[in-house]
Amino acid sequence: MMKRQAKQLLVAGLDVGSGRITCLIGEPASATGSVKVLGGASVACRGVKGGVVINIVEAAAAATRAVEEAESSVGATVSQVWLGVRGSHLQSFNNRGAFNIARTDREITAADVDAVVGSAKAIPLSSDREILHVVPQGFALDRQRGVPHPVGMEASLLEVDVHLITASSAHLNNIMKTVGQAGFQVVEPVYGLLAAGELLVTPEEKELGSLLIDLGGQSVSIGVYCEGAIKYSKEIPIGADFITRDLAVGLKTSIATAERIKVEHGIAHPSLLNGDADVDCHGIDGRTPLRIKSSTMMGIILPRVEEIFMVVAEDLQNSSYSDVVAPGGAILTGGGALMRGTVEAAHQILGMPVRLGVPHPDMVTTSDEKWLSPVYSTALGLLLYGMAPRWASVDGRAVQRQKPVWMRKVSAMLEELF
Repeated sequence: MMKRQAKQLLVAGLDVGSGRITCLIGEPASATGSVKVLGGASVACRGVKGGVVINIVEAAAAATRAVEEAESSVGATVSQVWLGVRGSHLQSFNNRGAFNIARTDREITAADVDAVVGSAKAIPLSSDREILHVVPQGFALDRQRGVPHPVGMEASLLEVDVHLITASSAHLNNIMKTVGQAGFQVVEPVYGLLAAGELLVTPEEKELGSLLIDLGGQSVSIGVYCEGAIKYSKEIPIGADFITRDLAVGLKTSIATAERIKVEHGIAHPSLLNGDADVDCHGIDGRTPLRIKSSTMMGIILPRVEEIFMVVAEDLQNSSYSDVVAPGGAILTGGGALMRGTVEAAHQILGMPVRLGVPHPDMVTTSDEKWLSPVYSTALGLLLYGMAPRWASVDGRAVQRQKPVWMRKVSAMLEELF
C-alpha cells in the first residue's frame, strides 16, 4: 500500500527540445517546495525541429524511449507527464483586467481573483491560436498598485496586469498527439521558459530586474523579470545548432563531427584562447584526417555567437525593457550555454553581468549531478512546476494555470490517430 502511494507522488517532466527529448522523474523532497530527482534520460530526436513536430512517428518513438529509459533508471512507471513546449509559434503580450466587488463586505475572495484574471484573458484570438498561460504580474485595489496577494483584503475595484502566452493550436495539437502516441497522458503543456525561470531566477532577481536566456539548439527563449513577475518573453529562431552548421561548412566535416568539436573544444571568446592547440578530426567522408587550429575554430564560432547575442540585445532594446534588466543582469541556460566563453561573450555584447544558470541547492537534490546542468534546466523546472500549487509559483508569486484540457486517455488519442 505504501509503495503504491509513493509512486503516486512521482512527477515526470518531458522537455521536447530542438534535437533531443529529455525526461526527468522526481518526487517532493520536503514541504518547502523542493524536488528530489530520482532519475532521467535524454535521447536524440530528428522528429522535432525548433519546437515543432515534423515527423510524428520519429518524435513519438523518441518520447517513448526517453520516458521508458527514465522509468528504468528509477525503477517505477509513470503514466502522465508535464510537457515542456517552445518554438517561434509561441507568442506573448501583456493585458489588464478589472472586476467590481459589488458585495457590501467588499472582501476579496479567490473567486474574485479568478474573475478578474478571467477578464484579463478575455481577448480576441484567431481560430488557429489559443492561450497557453495567464501569468498575473500584480494586482491593484481601488487603483492602488503593487498588491501581490489580494485575497482577504477589501476593495471596490480589483484590477490585474497579466502576461499572456499563446500557442499555435495546430503545433500544440501535434505535440500532444506525439506524446499520446508514445503512450502517455499530458497533465499540462508548459512554456519551457516559465519552467526554467521558476528554477533559475531568484526572487531577488525577479524583483530587481533580470533577463533569462535559454540558448537552445534552434531557438533562443528570452524572458524579462521585474517587480517580481515576468514582463516580457520572446522566442527567437536562432540557436546553437547554427554554430554546429558553421563549423561543419567551415571545416568541411560532418555535422556529428562538428558537434563533437564544438562541445569538446569550442571556444566562444578570445580571452580563453590559451595558445593555439591542434584538434584532430576527420573530413566529411569520415576517413580523411584533419588537423584544425583552435584559433581557426574560434574564428568560425565567434561571429555566430556574437550574432546570437546581438539579436537578443536588439530584441531587448525594441521591447523597451533594456533598462529594467540592468540591476539583476542575465541568467544564461540551455545546452548552448556550456561552450567555453559563451558567458563572457554574452557579457561583452549585452553590456550587463551574466551568470550561468544553476539551480539553488535548497530547491533540488539528486544523486546524479549531471541533471543540474543547464542542458536539463527546462526538464528540471517542469518537476518544480508540476509540484507547485495552482495559484503560486515556487517563489510565492501568483500564477494561474490553465485547466489541463489536454489531458486525454491514451486509448482515445490512439483512436484519433488511427
